Amino acid sequence: MKGLVLIVLAAATQVRVTPVQKVIQLLQDMTEKGKKEKHEEQVQFAAYKQFCDDTTTEKQRAIKEANAQMEQLSAAIQKAEADAATLSKEIAQLDEDISVAEGNKKAATEVRERENADYLTTHKDYSESVDALERAVATLKKQAFDRSQADLMQVSQSALIPEHAKKVISAFLAQGDELGERGDGLDVSAPQANAYEFQSSGIVDMLEKLHDKFEDERTDLEKEESNARHAYEMLVQDLDAEIATKTDDREAKASEKASKLQKAAEDKGDLADTTATRDSDQEYLDNLVATCSQKSSDFENRQQLRTEELEAIAKAVEILGSGAVSGNADKHLPALVQKATSFLQIKSVVQNPAQARVADFLRQKGTAINSRVLSALAVRVAEDPFTKVKKMIKDLIVRLMEEANEEAEHKGWCDTELSTNEQTRKEKTSAVETLHAEIDELTASISKLSQDITDLSAEISAIDKAVAEATENRATEKANNEQTIKDSQEAQTAVAQAVTVLKEFYEKAGEATSFVQQQPESPEIFDAPYQGMGAESGGVVGMLEVIQSDFARLETDTKAAEAQAQSEFDKFSSESAVNRASNSKDVEHKTTKKTNQESALTSKKADLEGTQKELDAALAYYDKLKPSCVDAGVSYDDRVGRRKEEIESLQEALRILNGEDIAFLQK
Repeated sequence: MKGLVLIVLAAATQVRVTPVQKVIQLLQDMTEKGKKEKHEEQVQFAAYKQFCDDTTTEKQRAIKEANAQMEQLSAAIQKAEADAATLSKEIAQLDEDISVAEGNKKAATEVRERENADYLTTHKDYSESVDALERAVATLKKQAFDRSQADLMQVSQSALIPEHAKKVISAFLAQGDELGERGDGLDVSAPQANAYEFQSSGIVDMLEKLHDKFEDERTDLEKEESNARHAYEMLVQDLDAEIATKTDDREAKASEKASKLQKAAEDKGDLADTTATRDSDQEYLDNLVATCSQKSSDFENRQQLRTEELEAIAKAVEILGSGAVSGNADKHLPALVQKATSFLQIKSVVQNPAQARVADFLRQKGTAINSRVLSALAVRVAEDPFTKVKKMIKDLIVRLMEEANEEAEHKGWCDTELSTNEQTRKEKTSAVETLHAEIDELTASISKLSQDITDLSAEISAIDKAVAEATENRATEKANNEQTIKDSQEAQTAVAQAVTVLKEFYEKAGEATSFVQQQPESPEIFDAPYQGMGAESGGVVGMLEVIQSDFARLETDTKAAEAQAQSEFDKFSSESAVNRASNSKDVEHKTTKKTNQESALTSKKADLEGTQKELDAALAYYDKLKPSCVDAGVSYDDRVGRRKEEIESLQEALRILNGEDIAFLQK
């Protein structure tokens, strides 16, 4: 190794290439190009198939959700309408209950008024009877017979006095009359007075008993009246409470019924929108599935064709490369000359034998593990002084070990940061994609609602315009028809008058111009008597009658046309009113829905802006991490293994320089 010198060799060589080899090269280039294009086509179709699968899944999910939503809306509509029908029955029952309660209240009031009138009459009778009895008893007790007689007469005439009491009072009064008659002619004796006192005492007892009885019965009557009045008041109070409660219940159910019907109308609008969206998605899905299926078939055919093409090219290259073609071409075909230049530089200096062996060892190791550090160090070892080489190797070992520690720490930090950043990017990307999809869906829905509102408003304007024009045309047509009917009636009258005049004239003409007695022959003149233009008049009258019937038919047809036109106008006006009300309701519903979706869209855009900023920050941070954590060129494990081998090689080189590994050097 001592005699090595620096040799620099530059040689230009000429390489001979035959036409067959050139064709083979072209075919090989075609093979590479075909493989590349086939791979690119596979990648492209994989992306397209992924799109087909993802979109198909998404549309199927949307259609399934729409079907479920439609079922829910249909069920909700049916339930709302059923609830409204039930509420209608309950409201009708409440109306009937209220009517019955009000009828019962009215009937009870009428009964109470009759009972009270009867009470007042009966109470008056009792009061008058009690008063009369009190006066009669007082009078009898004072023995004022003349005065008591009138009182007793009043008592006996009361309807409340029992029959037996009336008989006693009548007998008593009759006895008084007899005593009076006797008194006129006889002196009153003591026995008569005793008899009178005896009779008066019995009457008084009876009257007092009647007085007590009447007072008791009047008291009972007053109690019954009080109880009846109290019962009536309680009944009226209960009926009023029942009427108030049922009225409140009816109003609540009427409000609930209106709410149910309103909810059913809103759900019907949502059902129509959902159905239209579902149908659109179904149509798109059907087209997508058909297109994707066709593209898949085309891809398989293309791949098959490319595979067969590559097999054909490979077979051609095999045939051309065989001895029968390539060998004979090398022999017999003229060669193409290509020039190539290569440079070889070999450098050697007088070195320490161990240093030369270290340099050679490091060069071999660097080549084996593809270490630029060891290869560069081999050059330095070959050139630098021996002492400097040892120090350089030691420094390099220390530096590599420090780098290993630093890289281990950096690897842990990178793993943590990359994992966290990847999770953040995935979450924010998913959120951004979801928000974009929701914003697109809301934007499309708002656009559709705006178009629907515009179309409905245009339909309402068209309806209003059509109704106005129809009303104006109807008024004009009606005026024309009325004038036509009037004219036809006047014409019929005039034609009838004309027909009458003509008929009367020709009837008279026929009677006045009968055949006259034939006279002697005269010069040729009239053969028959003149009866007027009978034939012509018959035609004229016939025409007039036809004209009259035409005017009559005109009148009839015009009236029928007027009635039909009015009926059609009324039907058109009614249908237009219904359509306008329906469109107005749809506009109101869609406007409310659009407002809600615009509010939701604003919120989603705000969410998207915030989420996009977070995603951009995560991506920017990932870009900062990539140079040191991702794009290092060599994996961490490879770098660790390579650095370990470099350190071991440097340590081995250091032992060689120190003469510690003679066995290894001998190997």
